[in-house]
Amino acid sequence: MRLLITGGAGFIGSAVIRHYLRHTAHQVLNLDKLTYAANLDNLAVVLPSSAYRFVQADIRDRVTLAAVFEEFDPDAVMHLAAETHVDRSIDSPAQFIDTNVFGTYTLLEAARIHYERLGAARQKVFCFHHISTDEVFGSLGPDGSFSETSSYAPNSPYSASKASADMLVRAWHHTFGLPTVISNCSNNYGPYQFPEKLLPVAILRGAARSPIPVYGNGLNIRDWLYVEDHALALLTILEHGKRGETYNVGGRSERRNIDLVKAVCTILDELRGGEPHESLIHFVQDRPGHDVRYAVDCSKIERELGWRPTTTIEEGLRRTVVWYLENSWWWQALQQRGFTQERMGLRAVPA
Repeated sequence: MRLLITGGAGFIGSAVIRHYLRHTAHQVLNLDKLTYAANLDNLAVVLPSSAYRFVQADIRDRVTLAAVFEEFDPDAVMHLAAETHVDRSIDSPAQFIDTNVFGTYTLLEAARIHYERLGAARQKVFCFHHISTDEVFGSLGPDGSFSETSSYAPNSPYSASKASADMLVRAWHHTFGLPTVISNCSNNYGPYQFPEKLLPVAILRGAARSPIPVYGNGLNIRDWLYVEDHALALLTILEHGKRGETYNVGGRSERRNIDLVKAVCTILDELRGGEPHESLIHFVQDRPGHDVRYAVDCSKIERELGWRPTTTIEEGLRRTVVWYLENSWWWQALQQRGFTQERMGLRAVPA
């Protein structure tokens, strides 16, 4: 297949491309704007490759998208380009609406025009795969989990923008006949994650013997999914998922934030020694509107497509800590670009 992947220089997108170049014969075109969180170094381990091409472009750019679709002539689109950090969405919601909503609309239109020009045989295999988040469902109480039929109840500008994008994808399928599939994943973690998220913050601050911030009381619960498991799930959905359907992808690894950070500290104790890293943990002002708990029921993809997570949280966490410790060249380059891990999202700033 010829795959057009948007956001392929980001955390999840680059994991998808690394997996495809290593394990499939797919031709991949990576279309990425290269915003602050994108990094072509994420793909260095699989390049150069004759199966890979890169185009720096914005998914809101109709003209460039039209030219890319015409020249590359994809058999499928995997849409991962998005603004993703909740804290940033609190400070700058307009940017999230612009990229995640308008950008998705623009990409859908380009894909629709391309699809309508394909012959009948290629239309049967074409797919627009939209990769989304479990945050669109809102917050859970102490029991239960999100299923594919759960009502949408987003609580942050980020999750609202992704929910809006989901609805656009659904509408383009039902109104225009575009073959689409949507996947909603739980919290991803692993190598190459931009160090503004919980785990890389804890790892890098702990390794530097700096204070490790934990929001509120640290009792917020997330389901954690190792990014390499997610990449395999996305390939499975693209190749075997039923068009017009949605699939939840989870790690079946619920953990409280404080327990996850303490686990990172324990691994750092083993690898680095010295005073217990847990003493570096300190609680900071909570995120506005912080959802209490997410949990994902991924039985549908397990039952219908045969995928299930294979990396335990213990295995994945250790791999992740070791990777950040052994690849300082990667995150030091981000620091040299000016990223300081400064806290964001304490208050909303008018757009």
